[in-house]
This record gives sequence, structure tokens and C-alpha cells, in this order.
Amino acid sequence: MLSHDSIWAAIDRLAEQHSLTPSGLARRAGLDPTSFNKSKRVGADGRMRWPSTESIAKVLEATGASLDQFMRYVSPDALRGNPLPQGTFPPQASSIPLLGMAQAGAGGFFDDGGFPAGQGWDLVEFPAAPGRNNGVYALEVQGESMKPLYRDGDILIVEPGAQVRRGDRVVVKTREGEVMAKILARQSAKSIELQSLNPDHPPRMLDMGDVEWVARIIWASQ
Repeated sequence: MLSHDSIWAAIDRLAEQHSLTPSGLARRAGLDPTSFNKSKRVGADGRMRWPSTESIAKVLEATGASLDQFMRYVSPDALRGNPLPQGTFPPQASSIPLLGMAQAGAGGFFDDGGFPAGQGWDLVEFPAAPGRNNGVYALEVQGESMKPLYRDGDILIVEPGAQVRRGDRVVVKTREGEVMAKILARQSAKSIELQSLNPDHPPRMLDMGDVEWVARIIWASQ
């Protein structure tokens, strides 16, 4: 059963999954940054305020989340980490390819679209949305160059072919074989500007002709 608390908790959980505050999530969705503030969830007269279906639709579009994923967050059992009751949308574990970031720069592991190819991949279990089969894979962070956001041993789940927007965390592979996790600052038909995760590293500007592929990070095991 949908409730005022469970809907707002789902929005909070979706923001958390993307390392955003509720205000940051609203801003990414093109909404007033205060739209999801806790102070606005109950009116001055004590009446409950619900997020509009338009707001939820914009949030799903901005994060790339499916309605199935959002409904899993709505479930009180899912938020407590308990098994979901029959009739909801439980995550279905599936094996996806896993590769170390250092290996990812070598040839033969990806096709032209940035999808897994060739041999040498390990496997890791990841709960995918029902019916989802879009070639997601996992990269294991190696070293400290991505601190403080990602640490050695963290697993990044990457979705090749997904639409990327300014502010998204992405993995970029250059034609010279360099693989890096960055924040997309700006992209045009000719160039791409990337913000470094590690403040000790300056932003990067690359010609699109030097980029083999860009894939969106949809989850991290932090």
C-alpha cells in the first residue's frame, strides 16, 4: 500500500543512491531545489503534501531509474532490508561481468560500443530490475587515484549506451587505452570536459575523436 511516508522515503533513497541530497535530486530534475525539503512535506495546517506524478517522472528521467526501481524503494520492507512481499518488484540477482580498472585499458575487453567482449572477465552478482538486459558490467577500482569518492576495491556498476547528462558520474575510455572515472562537466559534438573525482587532479578536456566510449556509472559499492 502506498503511503505518504513511503513515497517520500523512496525519493530520499533514490537521492542517496545517486549520492545526492533531496535538494540536489530536485535540482538535477529541473525542479525547485526546495521541492523535496522535509519542511515542505507537511503543510502549515498539518495536511500531508505529496510529490506530484510530474515531479516523480522528472526524477526518474534525471536519474535514469525505472518505475520498477522506484517502486522497490517505496516498499517499507525494501527500505528496512527485509524480503519484499509477493506482488511487489523484488530485485533479481544476476551475474554480470567484472573487470579491474587497470585491465580495462587493454584491448579486447570491449566492443566499439563499450560493451563487454572477449575473455578474462570475472563475474559478480548484481540485483537487476526485472527484464533488464542492457549489458551492464562492473569495474573494480584499483589504487587511490579516485579518492575520496571511490576507494581501492570499490565496485562500479557501469551502463554502456545510457544517455549521459551534465553532472553524471561516468567511465571514459580513450583511444589510447586510458580508462578513468570522472564527472561529466560538459559535452559537445567536438569535445568533452571532465571533472576529476580527486581534487588533486585538474579537470580534463578531450576531443571526442580521442574518446572511444563514455558509459554512465549507475551504482557503486561504497
